[in-house]
Amino acid sequence: MVDLVTGGCGFIGSHIAERLLSDGREVRIVDDLSTGYKHNIAGLNVELIVGDLSDPQVADIACVNVENIYHLAARPSVPFSFAHPQQAYQANHQSTLSLIDAATKHQAQSLVFSSSSAVYGDEPTLPKHEDCALAPMSPYAEHKLAGESALAASNLNTVALRYFNVFGPKQDPSSPYSGVISLFSQWAADHTAANMFGDGLQTRDFVFVDDVVQANLLATDFAINHGGSQVINVATGQAITVLELWQKVCAIYEFNDALINHLPEREGDIRESVADISRAQELLDYSVNVSLTEGLGKCLSSS
Repeated sequence: MVDLVTGGCGFIGSHIAERLLSDGREVRIVDDLSTGYKHNIAGLNVELIVGDLSDPQVADIACVNVENIYHLAARPSVPFSFAHPQQAYQANHQSTLSLIDAATKHQAQSLVFSSSSAVYGDEPTLPKHEDCALAPMSPYAEHKLAGESALAASNLNTVALRYFNVFGPKQDPSSPYSGVISLFSQWAADHTAANMFGDGLQTRDFVFVDDVVQANLLATDFAINHGGSQVINVATGQAITVLELWQKVCAIYEFNDALINHLPEREGDIRESVADISRAQELLDYSVNVSLTEGLGKCLSSS
């Protein structure tokens, strides 16, 4: 039997694939390479299907003899979803529907879905817990919420993991939609001013990719052992402002000037975001093993 990683050539997916292989699993990846790169899986003994998961035939082929599914294939960007709504819908939701149909047909044991804290929007409750009112502010957030609903309506054993701000090696700073830490690291290394949307006092909860990988494996075990459908936050439960983050990154790269270009706030950006991770701790026995400072150091050492 095979473990399927959709979007496995991307940032988080490639880390999951590497961990599964180290655990002795057989791994298949399906990726359209729109945001993923083959070099992220260089040297890994995986089966790679290059194709669009929103195509039911691709999804069907990908799910043959599959036991567990880690569904990361997406265009994980709020700005992209506003600029290219049809492409975003196809990548973020149509692919999920095709995958659910194929996984059901081939009787997969579990499906862990990479959802997003974006589904909470600017709902004022802090920290964000899974039973908060949901107020998606972008097509991307709507797509993720629709994916959660589709999973809950299926007959599969599923867990939707609501990622907060994931960071770590293999994030691509050259992408205009890249995570803020990879961009900040590039600018600080080059001693270049950071582009900062708004006043920089927005709060975020940054979680290192290794902890996200662990959450995925724990979620698979939970889905198999408990069945049904569950939604769980993946984060640290610790908030930091974007401005404080820039200062921390600059200190690591010895960029004492820490220059900033302030830009207008972006459509769909959330003001405050920090997670309640008690459900992950209680149901998955999840723990935060890598602090923000330690994770930033790992990013530097891998660059």
